Amino acid sequence: MRFGTDGWRAVIGEQFTFENVRKVAYAHGLVLQEEGKKRVVVGYDRRFLSKEFAQEVCKVFLTLGLEAYLSEEECTTPMVSFGVKYLGFDGGVMITASHNPGKYNGYKIKESFGGSAREEFVKKVEELANRTQEVKVDNKKPELIDLKGPYIKKVQELINLELFEEEDLLVHDAMHGSSAGLFSEALLNTPLSVVGIRTKRDPLFGGHPPEPIEKYLGPLFDKVRALGARVGIANDGDGDRVALCDEKGNFVNTQLIYVLLLLHLLKNKGLKDGVVVKTVSTSYLVDRICRAEGVKLLEVPVGFKHINDVLFREKVIFGGEESGGYGIIHFLPERDGLFSGLSLLELLYTKGKSLSQIVEEVFETYGSAYYLRHDLHAEEEKKNKLKELIKNPPSQIGGFKVKEVITKDGLKLVFEGDGWLLLRASGTEPLIRVYVEMPTQEQAKEVLKSALEML
Repeated sequence: MRFGTDGWRAVIGEQFTFENVRKVAYAHGLVLQEEGKKRVVVGYDRRFLSKEFAQEVCKVFLTLGLEAYLSEEECTTPMVSFGVKYLGFDGGVMITASHNPGKYNGYKIKESFGGSAREEFVKKVEELANRTQEVKVDNKKPELIDLKGPYIKKVQELINLELFEEEDLLVHDAMHGSSAGLFSEALLNTPLSVVGIRTKRDPLFGGHPPEPIEKYLGPLFDKVRALGARVGIANDGDGDRVALCDEKGNFVNTQLIYVLLLLHLLKNKGLKDGVVVKTVSTSYLVDRICRAEGVKLLEVPVGFKHINDVLFREKVIFGGEESGGYGIIHFLPERDGLFSGLSLLELLYTKGKSLSQIVEEVFETYGSAYYLRHDLHAEEEKKNKLKELIKNPPSQIGGFKVKEVITKDGLKLVFEGDGWLLLRASGTEPLIRVYVEMPTQEQAKEVLKSALEML
């Protein structure tokens, strides 16, 4: 059993079994006890058997003598992190496989600070779990806890709801995940109307992964165009990621969402005392904005746990990654799809402009950036090819000379003019992820084509 970029994920009935979940929970419980921790909150999403797996985790913790509380209903991952940070828990577990296909489930660990467990903590759990034999549990029932109510209340306190003074319409796509209904609840006492789509529970998520990327968001684009909505917002299966489309139903990529949130925090919220953290796969526009605003920027490997590592060394304003997960740290050291989406609404109403106009303004101020990503199915042969490239990186890709090589997570090649290519093996799936960002769309396509041919 291996933990990837955020938790352990596996196919239900193959590796993700009740027996293995008990082993992971047992190992996790022992590590908590070793650190003197006692109270743990456990949440679960809408996946097949998620609630039952969560109940089993609680039984293991209770058998070990820990205090275990179970969410009284399905919840999002940020709600578990919220519970840890604000409701007095020493740690948390979320049963979810996030954006993976429906046949997967997973086990995410939240540490006492309310965010994704750091590498050191995760390694202890992983090593101990793989040495653990059969785990027997007492048939004890955990106490139930309402996470959603306090979470929504805190979100409403931190978002300036008075900005939303005009009658307007937004479309929220829950992708059949556990964020369904949250925007409606958070905006209940405002003139904004929320139309929800794909809100019903479906453990197969309509036949494709509940990942908020362009190819899976056609229903959102269509609904925004049909209703003439101000904006469309989507969340992934466990509600920690966010995606956007503008008022024309056009996809706004995740790199631009990072940029928009960063600008909102620095310019409209005045949050400049601290550092900004981005993962190695995130836009070069972030570098330009931080230089212009005089804010320190740190780059880390992919995975929010690496952003959380920085929290213990520096004061962090904002951290995020290309996958659509953004942590607004004064609320949570955690990705949060609802809070990010509401913060983007704040930006729209503060500026008094459409989303497409704001994106144009960003390009005019900081330069253009066109981003492409391709997920290449990769067995060991292709992954070995990537290892060779990391040892012997090329000096040129598609006619563009490489000026810098970065190998902190896969192989990143930086070109003149800030364009870049990143090749990295997925930590949760048999894939090589290929990321490209260039000043023009044609250049981005050229670099992507050359990279795929090279692999």
